[in-house]
Amino acid sequence: MATEYAQIKPENIRWARERAQLDISVLAKKLNITDEKLLGWESGKDKITFKQAQKLADRLLIPFAYLFLNHFHDEPLPIPDLRTIENQGIYVASAELRKIIANIQEQQQWYKDYCIAQGFTQIKFGKQFNLESPVADIVADMRSQLNMRNSQRKGSWEYFLRLLIKKIEALGILVMRQGDLGHHSKPLSVDEFRGFAIFDEVAPVIFINQADVPSARLFTLIHELAHIWIGQSGISDMSVQADQKAEVLCNAVAAEFLVPADEMLSRWRECDNWQDNLPPLKSFFHVSEWVLVRRALTLDLIEGTAYIRYTNKLKQDYINRPKQAGGPTYYLTRKSQLSERFSRAIVAEALSGRILLRDAGHILKMKPNNIVKFAKELGV
Repeated sequence: MATEYAQIKPENIRWARERAQLDISVLAKKLNITDEKLLGWESGKDKITFKQAQKLADRLLIPFAYLFLNHFHDEPLPIPDLRTIENQGIYVASAELRKIIANIQEQQQWYKDYCIAQGFTQIKFGKQFNLESPVADIVADMRSQLNMRNSQRKGSWEYFLRLLIKKIEALGILVMRQGDLGHHSKPLSVDEFRGFAIFDEVAPVIFINQADVPSARLFTLIHELAHIWIGQSGISDMSVQADQKAEVLCNAVAAEFLVPADEMLSRWRECDNWQDNLPPLKSFFHVSEWVLVRRALTLDLIEGTAYIRYTNKLKQDYINRPKQAGGPTYYLTRKSQLSERFSRAIVAEALSGRILLRDAGHILKMKPNNIVKFAKELGV
């Protein structure tokens, strides 16, 4: 049987490789081919089979059809880019960021269609507040809708984070968390983004970059929740130097929601080592040290250099943490990454036969024959 070759545009391979910020040797290694073979594909000297082209598109994080296009257009991000570095916008987005947004939008669209079919009503927030709304009003409404009382704060900040996610999902907001795009991918860049929110009146979504230091994720969650509350989508890096109005507001809402200014100021003690304040504050607010140090900076209790040194230490400690043997199962990992509300809905639809396992697997980003085992992990 004759080999069937893909009639792709050779120049598209180079475009996609540069878009993915990969050099020849790195991409060749991912494809298990020689550098010479890849260069041959890019020059058009060597032919490429459909199977090889599909693998190439997968490694380059592009739709397969992109390899056949005659012309490329600018790729604007599908949601507002609110990230800043030294108060300058970031205009180049990695292939990983574009891919994770596309994946989340596909899952969001499925869930939205499901909600409409089930007769679910629209969410009750996202219209009442805007960029001009007072921080205190937004925080008060968020606490009320979440039924979040101070008396419910107990245990570790990790427990508080899990409780908040559960309450946020109960309102109909999907919370997704992921640190990479799968086995063959590199971690999502925290320097590029910490999270994003995609507002929708039926199926709003919060995404948290799980590659970030765990203690920073609590702030990211509430920052993105604030985006949903004002009805505005956006990609965020949570910069303390943010100057875009939406980011300034959402930073302020997250800080006040987690650590009210008056309570923080009343409990802060002047001492030789400001870090001595952290243990009692951590016990009182049930938030992470990262959140407390950030709040101390915004309330002018510490200087910027102290903040940078301390948060850099937290990052380094996370990088240098002891590697645990074994680890969670594939199914437990996927359960922790995907919104439980979303996962239960699509798995139930697949098991009932209302959608094909193949289609559910595509949306879930897992093999169709894994769905039954995933259902057991979810308790469906």
